[in-house]
Amino acid sequence: MTDLAGNQLLLEIVYLIASALFILSLKWMSSPRTARHGIWAGELGMLLAIGGTLLHHGIVDYKWIVIALVIGSGIGVPLGFVHMTAVPQRTALSHAFGALCVTLVGTAEFYLRTPNVPPFMMSVLSMEVILGSLTFTGSLMAAGKLQELLPQRPITYKGQNFVNLFFLAIAIGLAVYLVLHPGARQVFPFMVVIPLIFGVLMIIPIGGADMPTVISLLNSYAGLSAAAMGFVLDSKLLIIAGALDGSSGFILSVIMSKAMNRSFTNVLFGAFGQVQAAAAGGKEEKTVRSATAEEAAGILAAANTVVIVPGYGMAVAQAQHKVRELYDALTKRGVNVRFAIHPVAGRMPGHMNVLLAEADIPYDKLIEMDDINGDFPQTDVALVIGANDVTNPAARTDQSSPIFGMPILDVDKARTVMVIKRSMSPGFAGIDNPLYYLDHTLMLFGDAKAFVNSIVHELAGNAH
Repeated sequence: MTDLAGNQLLLEIVYLIASALFILSLKWMSSPRTARHGIWAGELGMLLAIGGTLLHHGIVDYKWIVIALVIGSGIGVPLGFVHMTAVPQRTALSHAFGALCVTLVGTAEFYLRTPNVPPFMMSVLSMEVILGSLTFTGSLMAAGKLQELLPQRPITYKGQNFVNLFFLAIAIGLAVYLVLHPGARQVFPFMVVIPLIFGVLMIIPIGGADMPTVISLLNSYAGLSAAAMGFVLDSKLLIIAGALDGSSGFILSVIMSKAMNRSFTNVLFGAFGQVQAAAAGGKEEKTVRSATAEEAAGILAAANTVVIVPGYGMAVAQAQHKVRELYDALTKRGVNVRFAIHPVAGRMPGHMNVLLAEADIPYDKLIEMDDINGDFPQTDVALVIGANDVTNPAARTDQSSPIFGMPILDVDKARTVMVIKRSMSPGFAGIDNPLYYLDHTLMLFGDAKAFVNSIVHELAGNAH
């Protein structure tokens, strides 16, 4: 008994340290300067949580645990070696695997405990399974859209929202029935399957432009389902970790929606991004001014202040390291170079920050939208690299635009605007960008990595 009590005390201490590390991890990841420490703290906390769980006195045979660890590692390790552009869909897959785990554990607990399941426990278990099921299929759909295995444009049909809510209502109704009649085992499979269908139906009408918000929202669902699982398993650590994940994901979703001037209902039911065909009309009649790498280098070299605006096009081209070379070349010439970061640039929250940090861009040069917008009128050159919707001035002026009211980076107010872009195709929102046709805008057509590299070479040649 003494050994058992000592082992339990050690386990509680390990869990307490892991919980503290999870909280510190979330705190430190709120700033680019301490984000690396946050990642290390989270990894150490998870290592302690897993190691502590393996010491639990309830484990009588490690054979299946070892088999699961080997299989999980075989899946997880390859998923870790992905390009930065694939991190959003890899994150969605992580949510899917976590949600599947929660659903399977909840299912096992139900059949182990029935019919003697107290009402509160049945309520929490139902919440765990419903959230886990819809998050599993919803995350798979999000990953498919991000990987372009599924159409990025919204897939809609008449009465879709009613059908979706009807499926969700049925799942909740079944949960209520099981709370009142926990012995009704034949009902439980339907409570699992219906949210699986709802998860698919929930994501298909959402366009690619809204995937950053969807990912953070699914992250919130996964966290809440894990917290519910913590109540079922009587695990304080799971409750803490799930609550942190769920609340932070929800807050991040609110921030993302605010950054797009959108509501949750508009994100989930607005079918945003399906207007590209109508918006594209007439753009052939407009004219654009283009420039070569040599001309762009000359303009940048003559500038005193330059603001670089990164977007998903930079991520696709893996151009962040070349952008660092451009930053170094201009800085050596005495040019004040900064980076303007829009909250929803890229395909997931913080996408641009991570890319630029990977290239060792100084943290103090990464300026958030609200802090840098007032400086654009005094900026000599705004260099946009692969960003589209977040620089579209139609958000300020065109009340008919689907992005009207969305806060944008005011690059059009700079003295000269240069845009590196492969073509004149629209962004995720599917609408044309009037920025490209302004008199002080120069289009630099080509692959972002190759074009920036050409500019760096021209600057190096001019230096000699």
